[in-house]
Amino acid sequence: MKKLDLHFNQALQGEFVLRKLNFLFVFQVNCPGCFLYGIPFVNELHNEYNKDISFLGLSTAFEDFDYNNETNTNLLINSGQIVGETKKAMIEQGFDRYPKNIDFPVAMDKMADESFDFSIAAAKICQINPNYKIWPEFEQRALLKKVIEYLKSQEKIALTFILNQLKGTPSMLVFNDSYEILFEQFGHVENTVVTTKLESLIDTYGKDC
Repeated sequence: MKKLDLHFNQALQGEFVLRKLNFLFVFQVNCPGCFLYGIPFVNELHNEYNKDISFLGLSTAFEDFDYNNETNTNLLINSGQIVGETKKAMIEQGFDRYPKNIDFPVAMDKMADESFDFSIAAAKICQINPNYKIWPEFEQRALLKKVIEYLKSQEKIALTFILNQLKGTPSMLVFNDSYEILFEQFGHVENTVVTTKLESLIDTYGKDC
């Protein structure tokens, strides 16, 4: 089972405590869909299921680094200030600041620094491919080289986003206390798809007391 490689420093809001079931909401501050759909929906999920599931919102960045950063994430949390395309979308809705509170804990995806090892990171990414281990060695080496080149071409690297090869934002994942990913969803989906899955997982893993 694929495992979540989760990286963040101190939470910017609230506290994330690992439990039997955990919900991760990955967003960018310059992502209108994250604000029009993602945050309101995750607020609803948090208010409904937080007794049985730990929630964490992870602000990440795979583009538009002038917007998608810790400074703007803090401004969002503390004052509802929004930027870029998100601000344009909210102004069209009649708001110059984000009109909703964020009810769940929030942290910033950890950014790679000078200690980042491209070879180790590339190996982790290669392992995501379920067939990688059975490929001939020359094909494994070719993919590893290609991934290293890809990583080195990136302007910046947000560890959780890159190491898990997430497709974009908003992304929602559910994982257990061994960090095994039990559910993963990118983009907009009918709310009932997520709630049905959460209720099924709660039934399987049991309610937290």
